Amino acid sequence: MLERFKVPSDIAVRVPHSTMRQVVESIFTALGMTESDAAKCADPLIYADVRGIDSHGVSNMMRAYVAGLKGGYINPTPSMNRVRDFPAAVSVDGDRGLGLGQGKELMQLACERAKDNGVAVVTAFNSGHYGAAAYYAHLALEYDMVGVSMTSGGLQVAPTQGAEPLLGLNPLGIAAPSKNEPPFIFDASMSSVAGNKIQLLRRLGNKVLPGWITDADGAPVMDEVDVPDRYLMLPLGGTREIGSHKGFGLSMLVEILCKALPGTGAGPHRRQGSGHYFMAYNVAAFADVDVFKADMDAYLRSILDCKPATGESRVVYAGFPEHEAQIDRRANGIPYHPEVIQWFNGVMEQLEIPSPL
Repeated sequence: MLERFKVPSDIAVRVPHSTMRQVVESIFTALGMTESDAAKCADPLIYADVRGIDSHGVSNMMRAYVAGLKGGYINPTPSMNRVRDFPAAVSVDGDRGLGLGQGKELMQLACERAKDNGVAVVTAFNSGHYGAAAYYAHLALEYDMVGVSMTSGGLQVAPTQGAEPLLGLNPLGIAAPSKNEPPFIFDASMSSVAGNKIQLLRRLGNKVLPGWITDADGAPVMDEVDVPDRYLMLPLGGTREIGSHKGFGLSMLVEILCKALPGTGAGPHRRQGSGHYFMAYNVAAFADVDVFKADMDAYLRSILDCKPATGESRVVYAGFPEHEAQIDRRANGIPYHPEVIQWFNGVMEQLEIPSPL
């Protein structure tokens, strides 16, 4: 993450990941989930925080989940149902459950089907928010597979040259196995910046950068400004001149695969909650696994050994900074803003749960 999204070290409250997991699970169970489902839902959140994906960790997302469970918008005890089932393609009704607790099983299903079919896709509809796309793509690595996962993010993005929120944030996650180097794990929204990162900026009192958002009338904001009250997100690329049509097209691709493909509308015509997409490529169906991993190691090492541009200290690939963050945060705890700790303590007091924070 850019420095402007990080909690300053002088105010950060470091919490062991095991402690935060305990907190998250206790809140979910107090709001009606089974212990098993609470643990499943905690996994992607703690994964995100441990790997430095703070926009999709507990600081932002638990607020939405608590509100949804309290308001009845999220089913705490869903029963998933396979509505279409082919050897390499499955469509699942999520019964209004949190995607957090459903995605792991669905990605594992894609991997199991890919063992025999080379590739497999599982889609889900009538589901809820599933957190960081990287978590699900990452799961494929233990099967020696390439994992892909996408989800229909909130409708907050204007199309290129548009002034209406007709596109989702629509993140795309991809993971590829390696042997010795940290694996390639890419996760990014198809908006100029993740929508949740704007909330991090609000909490920290930092500014948005040029090309991230529009004003209230859809005009790209090309100055560094405080987060305004009314804005839209821009597609990846920011403006047409520097490639926003590419982010626009990719966002539509994710929308089509996550929402239109399962038959639940797209964009402003969405029906039946969030849609998710999980795909697995069985490496062994295409190449020798050891050769693939050796080739990945060579490629990844060439990226790390790349000569830095003037003024830069190094070159890294997607997944490498997260690998470094994981080493630090597992050893030293996850850094949270004091306001986040205060929020958790307040929620746990309301739910009459003892707080270890």
